[in-house]
Amino acid sequence: MAQLTSLASSALSNFLHRLSPEQLLSKTDIGNNYVLVLLLSSVALLTVTTAIRQAYFHPLSRYPGSKIAAATPFPYLAAILTGRLSYYCHELHKKYGDVVRIAPNQLSYVNRDAWKDIYERRPGHALLEKDPSFYTHPPNGFPGIVTVNQTEHPRFRRPFSHAFSEKALRDQQPLIKKYIDLLMGHLREQETSGQPINIVKYYNWTTFDITGDLVFGESFGCLEAGKDHPWVEMLFGTIKLMAYFSVANAIPGLATLVQILLGKRLTEEGKKHMAFAAQKVRRRLERDTDRADFMTRVIEYNREKAPKKGFLGLSPEEMDSTANHIIVAGAETTATLMSGATYFLLKNPTVLQKLVTEIRSSFTTEDQIDYMAVNDLSYLRAVLDEALRLYPPVVAGLLRVTPREGETILGMEVPGNTIVSVNHWATYHSEQNFRNAFDFAPERWLGDPQYKDDRKDALNPFSIGPRNCLGKNLANSEMRLIIARLLYNFDLELMTESKDWAVEQKHYWIWQKPELHVKLHRVKKDNAADSA
Repeated sequence: MAQLTSLASSALSNFLHRLSPEQLLSKTDIGNNYVLVLLLSSVALLTVTTAIRQAYFHPLSRYPGSKIAAATPFPYLAAILTGRLSYYCHELHKKYGDVVRIAPNQLSYVNRDAWKDIYERRPGHALLEKDPSFYTHPPNGFPGIVTVNQTEHPRFRRPFSHAFSEKALRDQQPLIKKYIDLLMGHLREQETSGQPINIVKYYNWTTFDITGDLVFGESFGCLEAGKDHPWVEMLFGTIKLMAYFSVANAIPGLATLVQILLGKRLTEEGKKHMAFAAQKVRRRLERDTDRADFMTRVIEYNREKAPKKGFLGLSPEEMDSTANHIIVAGAETTATLMSGATYFLLKNPTVLQKLVTEIRSSFTTEDQIDYMAVNDLSYLRAVLDEALRLYPPVVAGLLRVTPREGETILGMEVPGNTIVSVNHWATYHSEQNFRNAFDFAPERWLGDPQYKDDRKDALNPFSIGPRNCLGKNLANSEMRLIIARLLYNFDLELMTESKDWAVEQKHYWIWQKPELHVKLHRVKKDNAADSA
């Protein structure tokens, strides 16, 4: 049916193309041309028929959900365009339950057990592939660790697993500390000026500098320059454009128009991104050094395994694509979580005071705040877990596709080629998973009996299974160190203009974070513990 609609639309388009402007404007010519009337009627009829079939006779029609969403993708696509996709899913789940049909060929889940069925390996089941329409390769045409298929994924993951190992993380601490020291220096200067700052920027500069140095052997220079690197500036706009482009691809005919309007811009910006990444990777590979960064571990792994029969290392182009992925996934998400944690702390003074007390009573000097020490701060860990729940850096679902023969999820048959996902934000704000789901309550992670029935295993902000986030330990280390040192040195005050910072915030795969204005008040070191 959909193919007939497409053919009718194509025929209509070709017919109209052959008409002159005068003919198009002439009511007589159009009215007398029965072919045109027939084609218009056919398109209308087939469109309505297709919508009815999808809503009531599609293999997914037994799943609950809005009939409009089942009949047409437009509500789903509109939610993407307006930056409200997770809110849209949340409302549908509230009304229809823990599995809901959010588009004609897509199911969303908030049940904690769906994580295992969708993202983990199961005996007798194939690991679900990523949705290729969502996970497109970088502009160089080569896969990276995020977009490579399941068969090839282990070849990418193994060398980078060494780069993200516990030993590697310990070796990287001096490098990470260098940038946190630089951040604290900048904040002291800003505090002296007495002016509020946009702390989102400072978090972004720090995490991009750290990740850039770990990946490329040199930072982006954001903290040093006190501004975004052009590559970082371009990143956020490109991601939003890609969201728009994905919507256009789902609507016949619109993709061509968007390609004309935005395709050149996307292509050029994509090429700039890849050229920058490739240049940085080549420069790092040509540098003979044993410094503690990701590339050192990858190079060592390739050298160790290369002589072995059948081993295939990563090509330079695959390294370029993977480096591009790690920069986005490693830097942007960490900065996002710290921004969200800061906002929720400032909106909840009692929680903030508990955390400040824990940090300032645990250390007598700032030098004591290191990688190992912050792991012992249980309330800090709980605060960050709660921030990950309320403000997950990966907002929506990570899309997977069922195999052609179909799959079983939560004990129910799902037809082949169906897009499925667990929506992060909707899952973490579901009352069936978390009591008082919209409250910022770190105590839920510390055994408070009020939250004893919470389904804590529903929280998987780094995903699960063989394609979970490699950088989880690095991200946790950075977040704990930065927040601990920030609150050891400063009291923070939320400015009035940022009091609703996270309310209905838009998201296009990542959060479109507005400025978060805070004022810094320096804590005197000789009475830091007393002030707590």
